[in-house]
Amino acid sequence: MVGLPGAAFLMGSNAFYPEEGPVHERHVEAFEIDVHPVTNEQFARFVEETGYLTTAERPLDPRQFPDLTADELTPGALAFTPSSGPVDLGDWRQWWRWQPGASWRHPQGPGSGIEEKADHPVVQVSYADATAYATWVGKSLPTEEELEYAARGGLEGATYAWGEDARPGGRLMANTWQGRFPYDNRGADGWVGTSPVGSFPANGYGLVDLIGNVWEWTTSDYTLRHEERVRHCCAPTAPRSRYADPQGRRVLKGGSHLCAPEYCLRYRPAARSPQSEDTSTTHIGFRCVRRPGRTERSTGT
Repeated sequence: MVGLPGAAFLMGSNAFYPEEGPVHERHVEAFEIDVHPVTNEQFARFVEETGYLTTAERPLDPRQFPDLTADELTPGALAFTPSSGPVDLGDWRQWWRWQPGASWRHPQGPGSGIEEKADHPVVQVSYADATAYATWVGKSLPTEEELEYAARGGLEGATYAWGEDARPGGRLMANTWQGRFPYDNRGADGWVGTSPVGSFPANGYGLVDLIGNVWEWTTSDYTLRHEERVRHCCAPTAPRSRYADPQGRRVLKGGSHLCAPEYCLRYRPAARSPQSEDTSTTHIGFRCVRRPGRTERSTGT
């Protein structure tokens, strides 16, 4: 882990997607953060020692999905599948499919595996799965503010985690989609899909893969816009944000190997995406934080 001091920083962006604005000042307390996302090897140890069963490995609850047949309630998850050519980028169903049998062990479903990917970020993990792992190692999941602060690497207000140039000196700085989305991916430095953690340069704090590779879960509730946090001296509780997301989703940060400029230019610290807690996909992972003064149960290392 890397220890980061508490500080105020400028959060958000007014230059790209509306949900990233407005730019405003936020303050984070000192915390420690994992250098890289949790890997398949680390998650496998957790499962081996606890017997944990992930969301994707459990049948769907028929009470939540009353319109599905018994066959459709079998365990599984969402798997990215490239299209055969150009498609309507407004319809995500063109490249995502529900894959029975997909899980963290078999990200693309039966026949796929992670045998050669011990040092890749674990994927096909829901919010509950990430929380369970974090609790096991005596840590927590980060907030949106903590991840954005960490991703900026000390560069105040920069567009990218490394500055203003998307490819300084022509160098690819993160694992993102290379080619035409969603049918032509030439690979990021040879990697199509996830890459081993640390394959791309660290940021100013020595942290890797906070941009690209996999989106990362946070504990923050998604809002349709940022809202500056104003202290009310006499209010017992903060009022509900006018930008609150009606679907009650969590914030993902960092972008992934599926981010392409023409569809998802979200491989930037300010970028954010909503996700329901029960979702598991081939491009979502997580990392953990530890905050001074907090005592949590720890059975792992």
